Amino acid sequence: MTYLAGAFAVAWLLTFALVISMIQRQRRLEQEIAALREILEKQR
Repeated sequence: MTYLAGAFAVAWLLTFALVISMIQRQRRLEQEIAALREILEKQR
């Protein structure tokens, strides 16, 4: 039973790590998109 609890803990930690990683990637992409839009607006 201890192994099962440990496995669940590891699974949840990996899930949280993945979600945090995805949030960081999304923020970075949003910043890049905003920068590209700004560049395009300056060219007009």
